Amino acid sequence: MAKGVSSLELTLNERPPQIGLTRWLHEELRRAVLDGRLRPGARLPATRDFAEQYGVSRGTAVTVFEQLLSEGYLRSQVGAGTWINERLPQNLFRSRQAPVPVWSRPARLTRLRFPHPARPFRAHEPALAEFPAEVWARVASRRLRRVSSALLAGGDVRGHAPLCAAIAEYLGASRGVNCSPDQVVIVSGVQQALDLLARVLLKPGDPVWMEDPGYFGAVTAFDNVGARLIPVPVDEQGLSVSRGKQLCARAKGVYLTPAHQFPLGVTMPLERRLAVLEWAREARAFVIEDDYDSEFRFEGRPVPSLQGLDKGGSVILLGTFNKLLFPSLRLGYAVLPPRLVDPFVAFRYGTDLHPAGLDQATLCDFIVEGHMGRHIRRMRELYAARLAALQAGARRYLGGLLDISPVQVGLYTAGFLRNGMASGEAETRAAAQGIESMALDRFTLRRKDVHGLLLGFAAFDERQIRRGLEGLAAALDRRAAPIAKRVSGLAPQPR
Repeated sequence: MAKGVSSLELTLNERPPQIGLTRWLHEELRRAVLDGRLRPGARLPATRDFAEQYGVSRGTAVTVFEQLLSEGYLRSQVGAGTWINERLPQNLFRSRQAPVPVWSRPARLTRLRFPHPARPFRAHEPALAEFPAEVWARVASRRLRRVSSALLAGGDVRGHAPLCAAIAEYLGASRGVNCSPDQVVIVSGVQQALDLLARVLLKPGDPVWMEDPGYFGAVTAFDNVGARLIPVPVDEQGLSVSRGKQLCARAKGVYLTPAHQFPLGVTMPLERRLAVLEWAREARAFVIEDDYDSEFRFEGRPVPSLQGLDKGGSVILLGTFNKLLFPSLRLGYAVLPPRLVDPFVAFRYGTDLHPAGLDQATLCDFIVEGHMGRHIRRMRELYAARLAALQAGARRYLGGLLDISPVQVGLYTAGFLRNGMASGEAETRAAAQGIESMALDRFTLRRKDVHGLLLGFAAFDERQIRRGLEGLAAALDRRAAPIAKRVSGLAPQPR
């Protein structure tokens, strides 16, 4: 076995006055082995070097080494040196389970796993194979060749100023957003924005309206600060404002996905949007508008943002490029009311001192040079065709089993069970057929009447969609053998 090398720069505890030097040094080295700070196979320095490094006599070092050799912690070979015994039994390194500290609290998070490559019908992934990687590489290379020291140093915690300006212009033209570049703050994605907003806006016990069913990332962010979630049911027009008032008229705020409700997919009409804004004005509440995939509308005119209708400065608009372009980009934005910019940036400064300036500059060039607009238009056509293939195939293969929502926007759609099967059973049966779907009841808070599956179509061509539907039809056929256990751990990727 090749011997490892250790500089042996160990931190040793102070020697208690009543403990002899040899005993103290022996116990410290022994503990370092058992704690794993000195790994099996790590080479130790010669006793002369060891004694000099730790300020002890060579005789003390020799005595300690010999004692550890006799106990089996070390091995040595004349002319080769001394090292930690690589044959020590593994159970020596198993520490006893420590009691849970009083300051910790259990988390609700479920371990997420995302098998690759994507299988129909993964909901959170765009058509990555269609991303213009060569164009992005040229833009990034050109940006890197002329990069400034200021950009390499990290830049403004608010974000790369030209990117903020480009986003403000883009949102004004495409989404009807009314903002200046100073109101735009760059974040790693919607999830980071939600985490920061929850800490800026909420105290433990504050009530917050939450769509039911709704986005798990918002639930996590609000739960982490101890807010009191008020599950408000979603109907065919989105979150029910009248029901929200009955449940908690003076809530501190509301989280919404009005352009494409997650996960049911409905679009909130103008009358309901105005009702939300009127309630926010009366209750002096904030409104978080998550605009995560509204660029991909395949039918009719784009629906203007809720933020563009707001006259009272209540709406906070969140968006992401991680679904628009590719997930590992990790760039999104928050459009904040002017009075909220400084508090939000202060929290951002305390958690993320130097945002990724070079990636932001590359994205800015990608937008300004027109590449993003062309990519969106191309993907809109591609996704529309894939959604049409899913809907047509569903009519052919899933009649009487699952009805596909007629919405014409986004990367996914909801399918509602018509065979009397529970969502969890349908998800489990689909997984057994190699189908990657999500039970809609994973996203409910109180509701028990939502039965269906979340089905993504953006990442799959028509042949994959057809095969996926064939497998899904087999899974939802009750004549198939029952499957007892629901597959756990799958969840859509945080935005």
